[in-house]
Amino acid sequence: MIRSALALAVALLALPPRPAPARQDGPRRPPSILVLLADDVSWKDFGCYGHPTIRTPNIDALASGGLRFANAFLTTSSCSPTRVSVLTGKYPHATGAEDLHMNLPEHEAILPSLLKAVGYHTGHMLKTHYGPAGDAQFDWYGTQVVAFPSFLDEAGDRPFFTWVGFRDAHRPYTEGAIDDPHTDADAVVPPFLADTPETRSDLALYYDEIARMDGHIGRMVAELEARGRLDDTLIVFFADNGMPFPRAKGTLYDSGIGTPLVMSWPDRIDPGTVHEGLASVIDLAPTFLELAGLPTPADMQGRSMVPVLDDPSNPGHAAVFSERNWHNCDEHMRSIRTEHYKLIRNAYLDLPHGSPSDVSSCPSWDALLALKAKGALSPAQAQLFQVPRPPIELYDLQSDPSESDNLAILPEHAEIVSELAGRLDDWAAATGDYPPTYRRRADNCDRVTGEKFSQDIAPMTDPLPPGFGRR
Repeated sequence: MIRSALALAVALLALPPRPAPARQDGPRRPPSILVLLADDVSWKDFGCYGHPTIRTPNIDALASGGLRFANAFLTTSSCSPTRVSVLTGKYPHATGAEDLHMNLPEHEAILPSLLKAVGYHTGHMLKTHYGPAGDAQFDWYGTQVVAFPSFLDEAGDRPFFTWVGFRDAHRPYTEGAIDDPHTDADAVVPPFLADTPETRSDLALYYDEIARMDGHIGRMVAELEARGRLDDTLIVFFADNGMPFPRAKGTLYDSGIGTPLVMSWPDRIDPGTVHEGLASVIDLAPTFLELAGLPTPADMQGRSMVPVLDDPSNPGHAAVFSERNWHNCDEHMRSIRTEHYKLIRNAYLDLPHGSPSDVSSCPSWDALLALKAKGALSPAQAQLFQVPRPPIELYDLQSDPSESDNLAILPEHAEIVSELAGRLDDWAAATGDYPPTYRRRADNCDRVTGEKFSQDIAPMTDPLPPGFGRR
């Protein structure tokens, strides 16, 4: 009975249907901006993105009351580099903090500094992960969601910019995240994972963390509504990388770089709208600046999404670009994704894919190792252990959405490989991205077992494979 009551209370936090507010005529007041950032959550793991069992009533309500991006992508699949990329409006390799745990360089001015110049009160909460130079550019910091009302009190009538870095659904997982937990039967096992009881239990705990985060979001939205601040606040929800499972977090497959992206702003965004085109989080900073009445700095590499907010039928990007650098294991991978194809370029062909250590030490990884020992891996699963790795991967996303059938070596696809590789080269040249001549950082964990090394290892100086890089 208590569990049912608690579940009902959480459900009631979801925004009820509300009549659309009267639209303003003439110049609009700059909106407040509330950024809600999930940690290690894949793009399809929400009710509004079609997941049948994960309970996310509050995020679903934001989507039904606003704009949902059906095909949004990250610039990388790694925690701190994503944060720095969004806050600077630059691709990770252009930020000076492209690797995991790298701090934002001291000379970089990020969104809170730019917005403070036009009167915004700025704050961040929970996980930051961009270093002291980033922390110092916010006015306020809160360690828990319950501090949000205090931040709003400080903001008063001023527009505010708040960055909330949730820690859900980052590992490790423990039971008891929510009062009505998901069960193994709720698990929807992706084809790249092993469908075992251990994997299902792992997924159920992951679902619980998403549901817990959803409850926090519901309370924050309810606070805004109680204060009369909801209609003039742009709420943006997305994730930093894919779920912390094999072939997701730390990869350039859609399971790693695809992100939920939901925007709600009752004063301006029509409810129930969907943008089907390709979108990239590289565009969030220019969008926020335009809405605040500021120009986009010349060194930002994204473009404003304001036209899409006003008319979701506006076309998206012709292609989106992503990268993978050091995250426990050194990597240099780059990708271009169109609506039809994905091309991935790999540098370190002599080593298996370097999964983040929390992925390669989880129960779902152990289940894959058991299949590997039996010689029973599927093609998609086997890619994680493949040596040598292919220099180029090409996937037809329309016929092969799970990205398991590499078409790059087939003669009939040579033309599309050449075209996409050329566009990837052009992007690299335009954004100042060059493959390193030598591996820059040593791995700090085993690529197969995830075991952390007990001592520091000197940086590697092995040259990259011949021919990697530009045409």
